[in-house]
Amino acid sequence: MELKGRTALVTGSAKGLGKRTAIQLAEQGCNVVLNYYESELEAEQVRRQIEQLGVRAITVQADISSAEGAEKLASEAERWAGGVDILVNNAGPFVRERRLFSEYDDATIIRLLHGNLLGVMLLDHRLLPGMRSRRWGRIIHFGYGHAGEARAWPHRAVYAAAKTGLVSFTKSLAVEEAPFGITVNLLGPGDIRGANKERTIEEVEHEYDSESPMGRPGTGEDVARVVLFLCEPKSNFLTGNVIDVTGGFDPIRANIKGMF
Repeated sequence: MELKGRTALVTGSAKGLGKRTAIQLAEQGCNVVLNYYESELEAEQVRRQIEQLGVRAITVQADISSAEGAEKLASEAERWAGGVDILVNNAGPFVRERRLFSEYDDATIIRLLHGNLLGVMLLDHRLLPGMRSRRWGRIIHFGYGHAGEARAWPHRAVYAAAKTGLVSFTKSLAVEEAPFGITVNLLGPGDIRGANKERTIEEVEHEYDSESPMGRPGTGEDVARVVLFLCEPKSNFLTGNVIDVTGGFDPIRANIKGMF
């Protein structure tokens, strides 16, 4: 286990992709800081599951879209573990109902921007000094498939703007932090829905998904496997990348076609 003894913080890790990622990091020997906003019961269940793997885990309630929440999460993580080596910024609000930009209210626009961009930047900024002092760190941002192309995504204007902004930030931060042994990358998960976010590849390999070019649905393990690879010590030459984990599916183009 090449990551044994490292500490990983995964935002939004009570459920979904964050949960699967946290568990697989724990399987590789990481102690894990679990973060949740409202799902306390689920977070505690994940904590117990991780501790059964022989590593340590803690749950921290915090809304990382605010400066206060980012500070609380970072402070409690550092107090518990002494420092964070791996930061996986998974949490981020999303409005599944399709709507035009003109139909959004101010509060929703602010929540989407803060939750998907500003909160990520604040948490990175807070934890970077510790990584620099240890001259080792892995920062992984979550976007969406094809975010790196910054194409139009009708009915998702605010979310898309936040995530494509995160692409630029990822690349800039990667260059700035490379001399300190810190890598920064962004993953673009495909349209992985519902329970599949927590499932393994083996659990779905015989299922059929008519929308997926691969023929099977994507899973949380598909995404977590890439996270683990980027966290390996010998992956230190991989930084500033946008990696799509979509099975070939293009959610933007599919939505555009559906408009006409």
